[in-house]
Amino acid sequence: MISFRRNFSRGVLWRLVILAVLAAGALFLNREFLLDLYIRNQPTPIGIVINSGILLLFLLGLSKIADSLLRFAREESWLAKFVSHVEGGGYKPTKGIPRESIIYQRYATIHKISKQHAPINHSALASMLAAQESTRLSFPKFINNILILTGVFGTIVSLSIALIGASNLLDSVEELGNMNLVIHGMATALSTTMTAIVCYLFYGYFYLKLMDAQTHLLSSVEQVTSLYLLPQHASDESGMFSRVTELVKSLRETADHMHAAQADFAAAGGQLRETISGLKVAMLTMVEDVEQIKGHLREGFRLPTQGD
Repeated sequence: MISFRRNFSRGVLWRLVILAVLAAGALFLNREFLLDLYIRNQPTPIGIVINSGILLLFLLGLSKIADSLLRFAREESWLAKFVSHVEGGGYKPTKGIPRESIIYQRYATIHKISKQHAPINHSALASMLAAQESTRLSFPKFINNILILTGVFGTIVSLSIALIGASNLLDSVEELGNMNLVIHGMATALSTTMTAIVCYLFYGYFYLKLMDAQTHLLSSVEQVTSLYLLPQHASDESGMFSRVTELVKSLRETADHMHAAQADFAAAGGQLRETISGLKVAMLTMVEDVEQIKGHLREGFRLPTQGD
């Protein structure tokens, strides 16, 4: 019997929702500080643009993670239904399971290969499934790789602005706007770096949990394939040898039962012969007794004998 957590992905998704709500509440409580840091008193819109870009990438990647977790949760429920059908002895284990599910496609693939009497390469099937699933998560992986770099990019741009302000300040010491530009550049560098780090920590954790959910699902599919599908459809030499071994074992057990039944029949035949012999002796005794009775009756009633 296979054992796996059918609510693994759903649990990660609920964790994501709870932490997102807590993060939104923390942002709301500190809204005045955040407005002063990110929006108010900004000489240039560069900080708003970069921070907005970081948040946009973060939210897009997070939505893709949530969508993937929902898909994994559905796949886990379909896999659990398939296992329950197989263990329950159902004649159609894919009943109620959509055709686009992983376990349905795996079952259909193995069934098709088995009908063609071709060997089933489990390793090749597992590699193809892993490659197919890895392409579905390319966007979250891309966001995970570049999210921290957006903070570096914002820092570089902000420091460039600060250097421009410092250069202008050196040219014109009396121009206070250039000092504001320097301070703005340093503040923007700080804000973009902080935004990227916080987003990366949050996103990176759930990206790793998404990888765990994918690994959990794929390993469960391979366990079901090994325990339930391959023994029923394997047509390679090892599978045929195993089936022949089981057939010989069953034939040997049947022969032992036949020998036992034959011995029982032989014993019953001996008992029947003894019974028949006993009946013969009893019949002879009865015939003698009847003849004696007949003789006594003739003598008593003075009847003639059969020869007279």
